[in-house]
Amino acid sequence: MADRVRIFDTTLRDGEQAAGVSFSADEKLQIAKLLERMGVDCIEAGFAAASPADFDAVHQIAREVRGTQIATLCRAVPNDVEQGWAAIRDAEAPRLHVFLSSSDIHIAHQLRKDRESVLQQARAMVAQAKQHVDDVEFSPMDATRSDVDFVRRMLAEVIEAGATTINIPDTVGYAIPDEFEAFIRGILEDVPGADNVIVSVHCHNDLGLSTANSLAAVRAGARQVECTINGLGERAGNASLEETVMSIRTRADHLGVEIGVQPQFLVPASRMVQDFAGMHVQPNKAIVGLNAFRHQSGIHQDGVVKLRETYEIMDPKEVGWTEGSQFVLSKLSGRAGFRSRLEDLGYALESDDFNTAFERFQSLADTKTVVDDRDLEAIVLDRMGQIENAWDLVTISISTGTAETPSASITLRSPDGEECSGSETGSGPVDAIYRTLRAIIGIEDALEEYSVKSITEGLDAQGDVTIRIRVEDVIHTGRAADQDILVASARAYINAINRHVAGKIGAAASITQERRESP
Repeated sequence: MADRVRIFDTTLRDGEQAAGVSFSADEKLQIAKLLERMGVDCIEAGFAAASPADFDAVHQIAREVRGTQIATLCRAVPNDVEQGWAAIRDAEAPRLHVFLSSSDIHIAHQLRKDRESVLQQARAMVAQAKQHVDDVEFSPMDATRSDVDFVRRMLAEVIEAGATTINIPDTVGYAIPDEFEAFIRGILEDVPGADNVIVSVHCHNDLGLSTANSLAAVRAGARQVECTINGLGERAGNASLEETVMSIRTRADHLGVEIGVQPQFLVPASRMVQDFAGMHVQPNKAIVGLNAFRHQSGIHQDGVVKLRETYEIMDPKEVGWTEGSQFVLSKLSGRAGFRSRLEDLGYALESDDFNTAFERFQSLADTKTVVDDRDLEAIVLDRMGQIENAWDLVTISISTGTAETPSASITLRSPDGEECSGSETGSGPVDAIYRTLRAIIGIEDALEEYSVKSITEGLDAQGDVTIRIRVEDVIHTGRAADQDILVASARAYINAINRHVAGKIGAAASITQERRESP
């Protein structure tokens, strides 16, 4: 059986240190309960000694969240340890997490002490914490910029004093993966007692390497990873929980370890933290970003239609994307992706209708970055509303402005295939269009209703035009969509006229058939 890697979530402590983030007590409890359902091994509920509000939040989580360990962070000072214990004493499995700087730059300029006094302080505070709980974690802060021999000596001291987990923080995101792997391997090999405790890592993302460093540490033998939802945290953040979990699950063949987190909660947890923190992840964020399982390239869409695994190494539904893989239709999309999305929307077009709709889609995609489902529905409905062997728009040119009379020049293709052109003026551009169309087609009508609405948001949205005209006391409805609402207005009118023409042809055919069948 593979070794198990524990997930230690510090969203409620280090995550809340992200600039501009502050969770309410209720929000912290909701996040903690979701983390417990997810199967996180340990929740660092906060820094109990930091403020009365932090103490109360940690205390409430310790009382109400079961099924996972609850930890609180403590500076290596007596008051922090005592307040930490008071906050988590009601937890089902309490842990005190004590930290103290180990780098010379911190010792000299922040602590203003020497190495020996720091060693004594670390040992004494771990021993004090051990009086309250069996499970004590110790972190030498800024370990990756510390003297390696001094870190190893400090770890040996705290293990002897009772630490059960030794955590190696890359506090300022300084480490490189192969260097960090060697660091962890050296601790396991050279620190007395390290083989009897859990070695943990806490990596920051200042160089964008937090997840990579965490995985390198797992390869070296670390069996706990400290991380946050969405990688939230101080400065550039921490190792991302979702990236860590899915890397271990997806590449278990390479890492040789297993994990207990239930991945279907990853996307819901990400969304909850985004909402509470007011800090949204970028679309291309791995696992939980909007584009993580969206395919725009036609080649990729075709592959996923045939077999999802051709371009996806994870099942989106496994991590909580209930809608599964998504196709983003754009000018790069091909027929396979277009047809698949239409089928998802419930449309099954025959060959000619499909080809015409695809041509409309390509034309729209050339001018619109992303084609929305609402755009697709408009294209399909527009196509379904067209009449075969009828009037068709070839070209249209409209001239209008504050100092000129609106005019329209239009060329149509008749039901017989001949091109007919005309030009008229009007009180407005739509009036000019309809006067021109009436003159070309030779049908008198009355415009009963004209409406236009935007199909989607944004300046590149299509306009959806619906009109009703009265011809020979019969109302005919026409509808069309286009990014240019004047073009859509012309096509909607033509659609209505074609319905009138088709109705007359159908009625004539019915009368002829009745005459043939009559005795």
